[in-house]
Amino acid sequence: MATDNLVRMLNAALALEHAARIQYLAHAELVKGPGAEPIIARLKEIAGDEEKHEGLFRECIAILGGEPTMKLAPVFEAKDVPQILKVNLKGEKDAIDFYNTIYEELKKSKADLKYQFEYVEHRVRHVIMDEQEHAFELETLMGK
Repeated sequence: MATDNLVRMLNAALALEHAARIQYLAHAELVKGPGAEPIIARLKEIAGDEEKHEGLFRECIAILGGEPTMKLAPVFEAKDVPQILKVNLKGEKDAIDFYNTIYEELKKSKADLKYQFEYVEHRVRHVIMDEQEHAFELETLMGK
């Protein structure tokens, strides 16, 4: 069934968001030195966004009749600000690519989701746009 694959994909996305939130919060605690405060604040703000994404994905999974996962995707350590920004930028870009795959799968399932499509589609698009914003912000912090 089409919704089974979507639920599986959304659960993988939920595991990514769980891990991203933890990773951003942990990385924020490692930032030290001059100019640290704005970077710490931004990492913590992004962690808050990731928590909101967790909720959006949980809602989508539930409305499609699935059970939200409690699993975590892998997290990646970093020791300094350049590594922290690089690791998290890669994570954001990987998430954008994966969430776009979910979006394409969702569009293929539109006919099967007569009463759920717009609800789920809106939430998935919202998360993609947030992740794109995070990528732009991390690139700016990197001086790109």
